Amino acid sequence: MPDPSPRPPTPHDLTGPGGGLPVDPAADTLVALRRAVVDLASGEARRRFPALVHVGVPGGRQRLLPAADDGLDRTLRVEVLSGLLALSWQEDAGRRPLVWLTRPGPVDPVQDVDVEWLGATCQAAREIGTGVVFVVVDRHGWRDPRSGAHQRWRRVRPVR
Repeated sequence: MPDPSPRPPTPHDLTGPGGGLPVDPAADTLVALRRAVVDLASGEARRRFPALVHVGVPGGRQRLLPAADDGLDRTLRVEVLSGLLALSWQEDAGRRPLVWLTRPGPVDPVQDVDVEWLGATCQAAREIGTGVVFVVVDRHGWRDPRSGAHQRWRRVRPVR
């Protein structure tokens, strides 16, 4: 069930093409996205690993879902994400939760799993009355499949 508490208006970060990130996201969003990349690069040693959906704040409180769970159709994905986004808003008051998909391989081109979770994320955000940042993350960068905004690093070093 959606959380009835008020939500901040759609942030500046969702004014890009397709409702995604603009070319110049806010500084705090860039820091959070870099942290998601660093966490994956430093925390996942396997070359092939399962794709995961993260809901929360990179480097902070987050919940994980297996992205390739065949038992979840679009309706169940939306329900689960709605609940996790509402929970993140309650637990981290003042910090906007993000949704990011970590998977092996490059973030470009867009893959089926990206589109499946993007659609569910957008619907879940509409149901709880807020906008949400959704990106795909690999070991070297991130990409917003809606707007094409992205950032890559040759060498990913821990955030200080």
